Amino acid sequence: MFSVSTLEDIVRIPPSLFDTSLNKAAVDILKSKYESMVKQDLGYIIMILSADVEPMGKLIAGDGGTFHRVTFDALTFYPKLQEIIYGELVDITDFGAFVRIGPTDALLHLSQVMDDYLKSNIASGVILANQSGRTLKIGSTIRTRITAVSLGKASTMGKIGITCRQPFLGADEWIQEDLKKELACRKCKCVTIGKVCPACKSSDLTPDWEGIVVVANPEESRIAKTLKITVKGKYALKVT
Repeated sequence: MFSVSTLEDIVRIPPSLFDTSLNKAAVDILKSKYESMVKQDLGYIIMILSADVEPMGKLIAGDGGTFHRVTFDALTFYPKLQEIIYGELVDITDFGAFVRIGPTDALLHLSQVMDDYLKSNIASGVILANQSGRTLKIGSTIRTRITAVSLGKASTMGKIGITCRQPFLGADEWIQEDLKKELACRKCKCVTIGKVCPACKSSDLTPDWEGIVVVANPEESRIAKTLKITVKGKYALKVT
């Protein structure tokens, strides 16, 4: 997720920047030091937004520069496990695809695209599903879930794994197609593509429903407790 983090540091203003405003000189130095850095506690530091520099600096014998304490805001991106995130497919490989999420690329392995036989066509920049005929191509916008995070150190980017093999993930057009096929149970609001509700076994189903929540672990889900859901699955927020 993206966030704005407030940090503190001490910057050295070299004599060559004495004719530049103190704030601009400090921001330029902070940008060269922090932007594109990866920190375990903050994630990816994308941009220095602003800085508040103490005007009174310190001198060190033998050093021509001045040292100033600075408080600054930085735009950061920290990928969290199980986070749902949108991204753009930027590369196709034999083993899957790379999806641009925020400032970095995440790996979408072929096994995590969908439950189908898939084939990568690197020359055409397309991943094709054998049975459903669905495709992913370079430039596609997809909705994914983060399944693995290994942040790098300093300027190394680390590794992120994502999946589309869950309800309402994948390309936008896939999600719209799935929504049209699914029915909601009038009794417990469970959503299904079958003729019988998998949760309460009722056959009173309707295509007239809105909103959705996916419950993976009812015992630990606050939403499940609020909606009185005891069986994992997809549930409509409103059924008519």
